[in-house]
Amino acid sequence: MARNIQSLERAAAMLRLLAGGERRLGLSDIASTLGLAKGTAHGILRTLQQEGFVEQDEASGRYQLGAELLRLGNSYLDVHELRARALVWTDDLARSSGESVYLGVLHQQGVLIVHHVFRPDDSRQVLEVGAMHPLHSTALGKVLSAYDPVAHTEVTETERRVFTPRTVTGEPEFEGVLDLTRARGWGSDVEETWEGVASVAAPIHDRRRLPVGAVGITGAVERVCDGGELRSELVAAVRDCARAVSRDLGALRF
Repeated sequence: MARNIQSLERAAAMLRLLAGGERRLGLSDIASTLGLAKGTAHGILRTLQQEGFVEQDEASGRYQLGAELLRLGNSYLDVHELRARALVWTDDLARSSGESVYLGVLHQQGVLIVHHVFRPDDSRQVLEVGAMHPLHSTALGKVLSAYDPVAHTEVTETERRVFTPRTVTGEPEFEGVLDLTRARGWGSDVEETWEGVASVAAPIHDRRRLPVGAVGITGAVERVCDGGELRSELVAAVRDCARAVSRDLGALRF
């Protein structure tokens, strides 16, 4: 059985202590409450302070939780609020389109799948929540890259890998794809990431009108496309779903 790392346990205990009770605590209070030597407690607090998880008041020398914890907490809540708001609408989209539905957010240099609704049939499918998809070739990724400046920076500063003969990797061509995505309000992927697979996605915005994610459908080319083009009714359904989730997040003008 693997042993826990004691220093991490102590750091976690300090954060929990600072999160409850008095707003600020001194070194002696923290050390005595947790049964630690002052030197040990001070070393852990100094590390937490350097990482932004703890702040020290200059006047009193007392400690409190830092802004980095708030940022991480807000990120967690934002993703979970997005997923919660999208549950009903993504279920409806899967039923109406007959295809798998994916909800994705920017994470590091890719698209993190935070919700996945199976295609409504009896076929064997694998849940992809937690999977990472590429930014430059998937419909979800193109939408995020087109609307989110951070995603755009990530995708332009990293190597764009070739997955199929259709994958767009050149910078001028790729920027043209993003311009088209913004102009029409949705992104596409027709065999650019996986042979025989096509996708369409649209952006989701929050009450600040900021892009917080993207929703899309993915399926076999012969079902999603007609004559080499994405079926217009599927594009409309995806855009309607994105607008509905955006409205539920407070973006009343979507």
